[in-house]
Amino acid sequence: MTPNPAALAQAYLSVNNIEVIYDHVILVLKGVSLEVPQGKIVALLGANGAGKTTTLKAISNLLRAERGDVTKGTIEFKGKRVDRLTPNELVRMGVCQVMEGRHCFAHLTVEENLAMGAFTRHDRRQIAEDKERMLTLFPRLRERLKQVAGTLSGGEQQMVALGRAIMSRPRLLLLDEPSLGLAPRIVEDVAKAVIAFRATGVTILLVEQNARVALAISERGYIIETGRIVFSDSAAALKANPMVIESYLGGMRSAYARSAASA
Repeated sequence: MTPNPAALAQAYLSVNNIEVIYDHVILVLKGVSLEVPQGKIVALLGANGAGKTTTLKAISNLLRAERGDVTKGTIEFKGKRVDRLTPNELVRMGVCQVMEGRHCFAHLTVEENLAMGAFTRHDRRQIAEDKERMLTLFPRLRERLKQVAGTLSGGEQQMVALGRAIMSRPRLLLLDEPSLGLAPRIVEDVAKAVIAFRATGVTILLVEQNARVALAISERGYIIETGRIVFSDSAAALKANPMVIESYLGGMRSAYARSAASA
């Protein structure tokens, strides 16, 4: 699925027909294209193994550590090709990824984790302001500033990971399964935080298996299956699409429940 040229011209992030191969043999992404407009939340949905995380790692150029490479297509950020930049160059450009599984610095305190997010910055006053903003958004972290991150609950570690990412003042935030393994109440807190990030001008590409949550807070969505984009539309249209409902929004389970209830 190739984006139309007019939309591409206005896209903040453009992924253009990329292929990704691991170990010079295994073709994982097969011509993936997507666009993320500035200041919007775009969701990338799909089942396990569909290629969601690989797409994010292609954007943030973390594939080579896993013997992967973009072998076809281009990735552009703010109109500039970035698929050959190093991860640290991308971070300095404002591209930040929150990995699946949180990956806090387990032996550092919450406060030290947040400080690591601002490692490339030198504006001390604004760093302090951003830290206070994070602690207001996640009041639990204020109570645990001096606590070692590895001793926190899973939900609290996710808050640390999100807060640390925002401390870098990203322009583009790549979120990989931020709700994975979290209790419903914490998932709601994370969703509210993502909306708050967008309100500050951060552009967000959100990878999620929880399609209901993702489409509730996104303006647009893409669905990937076996390395290919199979649907792309507004979030509202995807939520109303019968095939999306059946495959990703619990339509099959709901139908089964209705059948069992009438038996």
